[in-house]
Amino acid sequence: MSKQPRKQRKMLYTAPLHKKRKWIASHLADDLMLRYKRRSIPIVRGDTAKVMRGEFKGQTGKVRRVDTKKGTIEIEGVTITKVDGKKVPRPIHASNVVITKLNLTDPWRRRKLEEGLPEEMKREIEKEAEEQIKEMEEEKLREEMEEEVEEEEIEEEVEEIEEEVEEKIEGEEKPEGETEKKTESGEEEIGEEVIEKSEEKEKGKEKKKEKKGEEED
Repeated sequence: MSKQPRKQRKMLYTAPLHKKRKWIASHLADDLMLRYKRRSIPIVRGDTAKVMRGEFKGQTGKVRRVDTKKGTIEIEGVTITKVDGKKVPRPIHASNVVITKLNLTDPWRRRKLEEGLPEEMKREIEKEAEEQIKEMEEEKLREEMEEEVEEEEIEEEVEEIEEEVEEKIEGEEKPEGETEKKTESGEEEIGEEVIEKSEEKEKGKEKKKEKKGEEED
């Protein structure tokens, strides 16, 4: 590996994603450091992190997204306001935060954390993981319920709009000649469709007969 800064920077920029993912790591809080006997760990979605540097210093929230390509994370509550008034998440580098609570829902991650720890500590980790999994399931159920309610509201709005449109159409008076012309044209279109379908059916029957004749020969 080269010592030249330009080559070091190029390596960071052109590295494959599986290497970049390992580099997106953050320090653990003091209590977690003593518990798991390690200084840092790759940060994942669902971890609770505290911002240690920058304009959002001191804010704590759950990690909602990890951008592997850019090496940044997005934390709930850490947002900026655009010119149009819309709030968007503010990306933060993983080195500028400290993990205060770990997401233990991943069994592979738990197994790695439990390596070299006493049995009592392993049991505590498993209990905490079960609680987190229950919380996740409850959140999913809430989200599903909210989505269903939103869909029902949208359907009701659409039905109301359709009813209003139908009432307006019925309320408008149309000349008799136009309605007769429309009905005649509609009947002609339906008749043409029926004829086309019948012709297609006859062609299909003829093809089947031809295939049967070939098989018999």
